[in-house]
Amino acid sequence: MQIRPGFSSTEAARCATALSELATAALIDEARLSPKPGLVDSRGSGAHQDLTLALMERSARSLQPTFHALALHSWCRPVDVALRQRVGKLGRDGERQMMAATQGVNTHRGAIWALGLLVSAAAMLGGQGSAAQITAQAAALACLPDVDAPKSFSKGLRATQRYKLPGAREEAQQGFPHIMQCALPQLRRSRRNGADDHLAQLDALMAIMASLSDTCVLSRAGLAGLQSMQLGARLVLAAGGCAQPAGRAALARLDGLMLAQNASPGGAADLLAATLFIDRISTRAFADDHQ
Repeated sequence: MQIRPGFSSTEAARCATALSELATAALIDEARLSPKPGLVDSRGSGAHQDLTLALMERSARSLQPTFHALALHSWCRPVDVALRQRVGKLGRDGERQMMAATQGVNTHRGAIWALGLLVSAAAMLGGQGSAAQITAQAAALACLPDVDAPKSFSKGLRATQRYKLPGAREEAQQGFPHIMQCALPQLRRSRRNGADDHLAQLDALMAIMASLSDTCVLSRAGLAGLQSMQLGARLVLAAGGCAQPAGRAALARLDGLMLAQNASPGGAADLLAATLFIDRISTRAFADDHQ
């Protein structure tokens, strides 16, 4: 672990603890947020047979040590292949811990990728980066090779190749455009317009679902299912968002559609958790509190 001039190892550890707690809380808050179309939430399991809210929360808590290790090993480090490979190894170790905690159920594999990169990027910047700086740093890291990465194809990668659409890898390498251009602006716009945080978060989810090529939906419902999800999310926002009765009615219709298709936008959920993390960390208050 390298320590930035003017910072002590104690300060690095304190920041790593704060980052890991924020990342874990973002995952739990995303899981509890309701009503989310097709997804696990406080109402039930959505389109999933093997997931529950309790399992999602247990999975999230199992990842806190991984986020802590990522932050410590990335503390004020430059972007290089050595760090990329270290981040990859820690992420795979975290995935094994998650699978042990969930008895083999894949709950947060995509979130480990997105949040792991963002936690590392925030630590590389000493916990002081803006949203744009953190996502740019994460993108630079994601673009580097990891020679030890598994060569097998995940369901998501198979879906992106079949339909020739971008997936989680491209999202990260492009600097998380669905966070920076869609979810984060919508989250903050909804708040400014008077929505409470719960409704603003649902609007942010809709902003992601409106254009994301969600590989979880592609795998379950194909291109037609993806397109119907995107249209349904756009209709929620066009109706004024989840703070408006018409928006909530459109959200209920979208929920019914996703359940009928047995489709769950897990990729969008991962990006919403990452959005909550970025929203909470990219404030001067966080930097001031954890230096």
